[in-house]
Amino acid sequence: MSYADQVFIAMCRDILENGCSTEGEKVRPKWEDGSYAYTVKKFGVVNRYDLTKEFPAITLRRTGIKSAFDEILWIWQRKSNNIHDLHSHIWDAWADENGSIGKAYGYQLGVKHQYREGMMDQVDRVLYDLKHNPYSRRIMTNIYVHQDLHEMALYPCAYSMTFNVTQKPGHDRLTLNAVLNQRSQDVLAANNWNVCQYALLLMMFAQVSDMEAGELLHVIADAHIYDRHIPLIQELITRETHDAPTVRLNPEVKDFYQFTLDDLTVENYVTGPQIKNIPVAV
Repeated sequence: MSYADQVFIAMCRDILENGCSTEGEKVRPKWEDGSYAYTVKKFGVVNRYDLTKEFPAITLRRTGIKSAFDEILWIWQRKSNNIHDLHSHIWDAWADENGSIGKAYGYQLGVKHQYREGMMDQVDRVLYDLKHNPYSRRIMTNIYVHQDLHEMALYPCAYSMTFNVTQKPGHDRLTLNAVLNQRSQDVLAANNWNVCQYALLLMMFAQVSDMEAGELLHVIADAHIYDRHIPLIQELITRETHDAPTVRLNPEVKDFYQFTLDDLTVENYVTGPQIKNIPVAV
């Protein structure tokens, strides 16, 4: 059993057994048939993953690690808000006729701001500080920009990353850790997807900063299971589990903007069957 499996199973059981139901309350999301999508939810779920021990992919079912890598590059490297720059179709439901999701996600990371050191966007500011001010307690990003929310197809779910550098006794290189803050998460559709993609982001930033990737702390304000997902989750968490896969980046890449899909290697990923046609509330 991978450690990510343990975390996922315990989180799902806690939500199902101790969560709060929104049935009958005023909610925004609807199913494709127009009915309201209710949830069972928990407030303030916090999960911690140590990347020095294993990559945090669940094995209960397959997480599309390559596709998750592509999406994180789309947001953080290409800084795009257009689905035509993405190789999967996960954002199609929120895109307009031109493929845009509005001033969301990658758009916000690409906006340049004036700093004492010059004009930089949020990604370049992080990379600059990791190189020049690694012990700063101000290395963070935030894409929940209130004045632009009305121009976003979807308010950002994973909205903030805070980076923190430590040094382990006896290690020459520093360790890069991060906190991922998420206002809301559809546990079945997105939990391990987000964990894997931000673990990969942490690995990339650590590599190009000549650091070791350390801990990813995942904070979810509203972790929920949709009503139509409950039987799927109940079956999923009873499945056989396996060891975590081996996930590596091409060690030759030293520039964040040079990473491509070909620089990611996933090996020994044994999983249960995929759950197909998961209903998505919009």
